[in-house]
Amino acid sequence: MATARERILDAAEDLITAGHVPPALDAVAAAAGVSKGGLLYHFDKQALLRALVTRAVHRFDERLAAAAERGVMAAAWLRLSVPEPGERTVYRAMLSMMRLTATGELDLPPEVGDAERRWERMLAAELGDPVQARLVQLVGDGLFLAALTGRPPAAAEVDGLLHRLGVRTAAGDGDA
Repeated sequence: MATARERILDAAEDLITAGHVPPALDAVAAAAGVSKGGLLYHFDKQALLRALVTRAVHRFDERLAAAAERGVMAAAWLRLSVPEPGERTVYRAMLSMMRLTATGELDLPPEVGDAERRWERMLAAELGDPVQARLVQLVGDGLFLAALTGRPPAAAEVDGLLHRLGVRTAAGDGDA
């Protein structure tokens, strides 16, 4: 059974995904089945938002690390930048969380910067070129924003970008 802390984080994620950014603490407590005091025992509003960001970073990190082990992190980076149809709501919620950082309502936890530097090193190691690694990162950022604000790139379009960038798409693939 999930701990109260996990239920609170799950409830907050669900509320954010439903468009409640930032979620009201009363709503989070009710959705998690805990009292507001129970919620506040674990999190204040800033700590809750930081914990959600940290949780998302860890999930993304796990997916990228698994791809890096197979030698296809750059391809995974670009593919993860484009949400599947069922993930668009989650990605929009992430964009809303990013807006909170711009307004000063959320200070990103240090894990975000640590992860960004780690991912940059992992991409550079895989690609053998820090400039190409940075290019892949920036293309991924552009794909992410395009998917959220306009027409999501089709899988074939992403595959074309991967090929054009010389990114390996499968272990042993000769594209790179």
